[in-house]
Amino acid sequence: MTEDGLWRPKRRREARVHQSRPRRARLGELVQVDGSPHDWFEGRGPRCALIVFIDDATSRLLALRFFGSETTEAYMETLRGHLAAHGRPVALYSDRYSVFRVNRKDSGEAPTQFTRALPTLGIEPIHAGTPQAKGRVERANLTLRDRLVKEMRLRGIDGMEAANAYLPEFMADHNRRFAVAPREAEDAHRPVLHNAEELDLILCEQATRKLSKNLTFKFERREYQLVGEGKGYRLRGAAVTVCKGFDGAASVLLEGRKLAHRVLAEGEAAVPVEDEKGVRDRVDAAKAEQAARPDWKPAPDHPWRRPFKPAAAERAAA
Repeated sequence: MTEDGLWRPKRRREARVHQSRPRRARLGELVQVDGSPHDWFEGRGPRCALIVFIDDATSRLLALRFFGSETTEAYMETLRGHLAAHGRPVALYSDRYSVFRVNRKDSGEAPTQFTRALPTLGIEPIHAGTPQAKGRVERANLTLRDRLVKEMRLRGIDGMEAANAYLPEFMADHNRRFAVAPREAEDAHRPVLHNAEELDLILCEQATRKLSKNLTFKFERREYQLVGEGKGYRLRGAAVTVCKGFDGAASVLLEGRKLAHRVLAEGEAAVPVEDEKGVRDRVDAAKAEQAARPDWKPAPDHPWRRPFKPAAAERAAA
């Protein structure tokens, strides 16, 4: 068939050869980060994701923590624990998952919330082009899916709370047995320069809003107004930074100074956008909610059909 022109054989793709990269010289120069969704409790508990921080120079596990899925909150909270235990690394090496990089072609250079926080802390974000580029953390994930799963099985651990309490013991034993010595003994981690309150404002979701003539702005279907600023002529049209913590509390900053504010009107919460790694948790939560209210029938004018337009009476009462 080939000789008669009836079949055109496909050219076999040549295997790519990835050059080995030497380890960094010092502990804390380059920390590889990744998440590993898996059935960590072998059916004894819910599926979840393990966030892994591993040092490039020594293969030392620096931070481990279980979360429901890979989210911005999961990585920020794990980074907070790393800062408290070791200080600030020189750089974090991650893949191109949506927590670390905006992958839309029309996004330009817009950073994600996690990547935005790193330069504020003096940490350089680096994105790997292939999984092989951050092979140290990828191989660590495979090791943890074997060794950590068996250790938790022997201890009867069947939930994230108990697992997170056990992880420091596991990391200490793992590092004692498998970590290697760096080429240079000096630790490249640096002290954390921000206090706890400042870290709360950095490791959160941030957005910029422009103040109206009445010193109001809208954020996530809520309308806020500054208070205690007098007539506030100088603040009209100013760009403020809204910092929303993962507990839902919001702070308003202008040039590093907190501004007092109040909520004028509150609309329906927006439906959160999920990626492929968060869909499972959303479906499980929906199943539980629907099972709890199997006969619930919303009215035709349920609030989700109403646009966000605060009533005049609500504005007057505020």
